[in-house]
Amino acid sequence: MAANKKATGQSEQLYLGFDFSTQQLKVVCLDTSLQITAEFSINFDEDLPEYGTDGGVNKDGLTVTAPTLMWIKALDLLLERMKAESFPFECVVSLSGCGQQHGSVYWRRGSEGALRGLRKEETLCTQLQDCFSVSESPVWMDDSTRSQCQRLEHECGGGQILADKTGSRAYERFTGNQIAKLYENRDTNDFNSTERISLVSSFAASLFRGCYANIDFSDGSGMNLFDINTKDWWDTALKSCGDNLRALLGPPVPSNTVLGNISGYFVDKYGFSPDCKVVAFTGDNPSSLAGMRLEQGDVVVSLGTSDTLFMWIEQPRPQLMGHVFVNPVDKDAYMAMLCYKNGSRTREKIRDDCGVTSWEEFNQMLDKTPPGNNGNIGIYFSEPEITPYGQGTIRMSGGDGTLCTEFPPEIEVRALVEGQFLAKLNHATKLGYHMTRATRVLATGGASANTNILQIIADVFNSDVYVIGGTANSACVGGAYRAKHSLMSGGSAFRDAVQESPAYELVAKPREEAHKVYMNLLEKYAKLEESFSAKH
Repeated sequence: MAANKKATGQSEQLYLGFDFSTQQLKVVCLDTSLQITAEFSINFDEDLPEYGTDGGVNKDGLTVTAPTLMWIKALDLLLERMKAESFPFECVVSLSGCGQQHGSVYWRRGSEGALRGLRKEETLCTQLQDCFSVSESPVWMDDSTRSQCQRLEHECGGGQILADKTGSRAYERFTGNQIAKLYENRDTNDFNSTERISLVSSFAASLFRGCYANIDFSDGSGMNLFDINTKDWWDTALKSCGDNLRALLGPPVPSNTVLGNISGYFVDKYGFSPDCKVVAFTGDNPSSLAGMRLEQGDVVVSLGTSDTLFMWIEQPRPQLMGHVFVNPVDKDAYMAMLCYKNGSRTREKIRDDCGVTSWEEFNQMLDKTPPGNNGNIGIYFSEPEITPYGQGTIRMSGGDGTLCTEFPPEIEVRALVEGQFLAKLNHATKLGYHMTRATRVLATGGASANTNILQIIADVFNSDVYVIGGTANSACVGGAYRAKHSLMSGGSAFRDAVQESPAYELVAKPREEAHKVYMNLLEKYAKLEESFSAKH
């Protein structure tokens, strides 16, 4: 689907941001004033049914993969649709983008020659169909590498040491453990013919460059292999996951690296300028940080089916829960991230369980109880949670601190919402977040339209809360922003590149008395979570 926002002058400079996500391939085009001029997308299930994916993936028990060639064919189809809409490829001065984090691609020996020799008369998919030693790429939903995770932590000295080095303890979906699984089974697969291992992000950049593209620092941080302190591969982790991995992965580069000019294939076939630059691609979460235009101290709270919190920090403190990545727009800073499976779906469940039929009624019920809920707190994990691990519900009375089996509906809904954001503040602080009144919380996702929830966030974090329109494709937009920033003269701050972008809207300001109540409640919540986690 294409959405042309406005006519584009043929002399105007344009920037493209691509997103090779789980379910779609998307692209946005920004002009020099950072206005979106066009958007195109390919839905894998609908537009490429021949690959038989469900939600963009194939599932076999705990193993979840995606056909590597499907992503290439999607790019063929996307560019053809853009061409049919007379998109002015010749005006694009730079492009970048992102891929779903933790997905990996395995290039067969000799494939770089195929990339360099692409011919405009044939599609990418046709010419690259024999280039992959592993035809089904492991993706972030894969949960089949528990034994590899256990070995990695053991050989690296424990989960906390691994986190201190790589930003995260061992996770099943992280690329190092996926490589280890393939390496262990190399006698039954074609792993031995692998010449280069890419992330989905660097794989996408490789297509545009016509040669192997480097993995960037930020997406590389989500592999359990990259030392976030030295900005290089960690040999201890590499050795645990396979042989010759430093050569197979190639040297990592800062996320703002201009990799070079676009492949002649795209010049000849679609009319790109031969001077169009390809900037290193990164992961979708880091790209969203760029798309949301975070600055030092800022926090993004994404309120969707699952909740995500990520923030710009200067001095990281990796933990056994949460992740730390190298910052995608400042290689000397960091990005910390927390993921919660229990987001809007859990809020909807509790709303329904309380006999409430609309969010308006939900908010009315919230208004019946004061901030702090008279000390009543709860943890509601209707889905198996990862921060912390566990599933179930626990409630603590504000009167005598005893556990109880139920709350009145108006106490239940407040305990749910306050508990969700006390949890986020608790773990964000452990990862290096410092709360000041200068901090901004940027809210996005479906529940960011609920001003009552946003007020609780403001009071818990003691920060102004802002929303911004057009963040549905923040990962794509982040790619286009980085494409522009990377062409600016050396030393230019990312904020200089995006100063013309749409303004934020202030939607909630913290209330001093309410914040004091939450600070008194935070320790009580943390202890309840610790006791809950100890049982799981």
